[in-house]
Amino acid sequence: MTPLRRSGILLHLTSLPGPHGSGDLGPAAFHFVDWLAAGGQTLWQILPLGGIGPGNSPYMSPSAFAGNELLIDLAQLRDAGWLTDADIAPDAAFRDERVDYGAVRPFRMSRLRLAAERFFADTRKDAQRDFLAFCREECDWLEDYALFMALESRLEAYGKVWQDLPAELVQRKTRALSEAARSLAEECGFWKFCQWRFDRQWAVLKKYANEHGVRIVGDIPIFVSAHSADVWAHQRLFDLDARGYPRVVAGVPPDYFSATGQRWGNPLYKWPEHERDGYLWWTERMRRMLKLCDIVRIDHFRGFESYWEIPASSPTAIEGQWLKGPGQALFAAMHKALDLKHGKGPDGFQIIAEDLGIITPHVTALRQAVGFPGMRILQFAFDGLSTNPYLPHNYEAQTLVYTGTHDNDTTCGWWASLQENERDYVRRYLGIDGVSIHWAMIHAASASVAAVSIVPMQDVLGLDASARMNRPGVTEGYWEWRFAWHQVAPWHAERLAELARLHGRLPRRKTDKATPASP
Repeated sequence: MTPLRRSGILLHLTSLPGPHGSGDLGPAAFHFVDWLAAGGQTLWQILPLGGIGPGNSPYMSPSAFAGNELLIDLAQLRDAGWLTDADIAPDAAFRDERVDYGAVRPFRMSRLRLAAERFFADTRKDAQRDFLAFCREECDWLEDYALFMALESRLEAYGKVWQDLPAELVQRKTRALSEAARSLAEECGFWKFCQWRFDRQWAVLKKYANEHGVRIVGDIPIFVSAHSADVWAHQRLFDLDARGYPRVVAGVPPDYFSATGQRWGNPLYKWPEHERDGYLWWTERMRRMLKLCDIVRIDHFRGFESYWEIPASSPTAIEGQWLKGPGQALFAAMHKALDLKHGKGPDGFQIIAEDLGIITPHVTALRQAVGFPGMRILQFAFDGLSTNPYLPHNYEAQTLVYTGTHDNDTTCGWWASLQENERDYVRRYLGIDGVSIHWAMIHAASASVAAVSIVPMQDVLGLDASARMNRPGVTEGYWEWRFAWHQVAPWHAERLAELARLHGRLPRRKTDKATPASP
């Protein structure tokens, strides 16, 4: 049986237009859903929804469960009566084409604090009841997260990370936690307010997208930040030393992206401890993500088969060793608890395995055993070998193809970096003559046998390397790109819709007979 064919766009929320320096959950997000629907696109893939960490990366969040408070639409807080028009007047320092986090973060955080202050002074019972209901619903992670963020306000007196706090707080002594929660009750309330507003605004956007035939593809980073509520609250689940610092850290050895590998710096898991708990923390993490999104991409899937362990003292990822991961046992526990779909039925799959990098037969066997589709990147395809697994003629149907990901250059930037003999090979393979390279690649992805075709918004717009979202291994100057509506012409959606029509990727009508994918 042939898979359900779909196509979509990769665009993180921060890249949307908007008046407050970065994209958010405001009108531009709803307009983008309308644009996707007009272009026959049924998937909107985003980056992790959590708060940003060092280098403004969404992959280094202070929580694996919380949303990014900088995504909250300030205009909706004004409409609720907690901010004024004057409060949300845009700052002159904001830029339409980039997110200047140095200007955006203090602006948005000061308005959120003002809104929270007015909310807690608000006597309207409906909002207060909804806030308390949210806190009850999400208490399993929210209480630790709010206290962790509140404790950050004390860190200047002790150091930079949670391990620098007084020993009784590092060790999470019951009395110390109770005293901290009491003394920091107002600050904890602020962080709970932010999560409540994020959750409620996100739910409205997701509902709107689903009603317009668009499903949200979220992203779970395999690892979490060392400076996070998760590591602080669940220290026994991570490989830490006696002081709470990572003993070893995560990364990957030298590969296509970096000659010295990538030293991410995240703490590694103590998988035997997770196994003793029946993988409860991971199951609850996936449960939360599947509440927020329709489909979840698991970043660095190969790390569940085996992962690269780097000594915490090593400055690069060159020095390290491969160790076995939890394998199928983790996903069996998730499947039992969450009843995950593996490409069966008209709704298709719920989980995507990001199987890029050094992929061994064991990694492929694990992915196939758990029933997750993998990813193929067209920019990786053109090494001159007809056996290259990223070439479209080598795809299996249960696959997602991308022209590039957030970690790649834009297609136009990639093309500009190629030697002429490399370009000649690409031209001959794609059979192009005078066609813009980005549309030739989009066409190749759409026409391929892959069940899903995803294109970064930068490639739809034909942007050069200045629009690149991230460069692995570089910690500053990325995650900043934004587009503006004046860059988007009617023909962009029309052309995407025509490709979806030609290649059988248009949304299925209710009268159509669903043809489920094979497992």
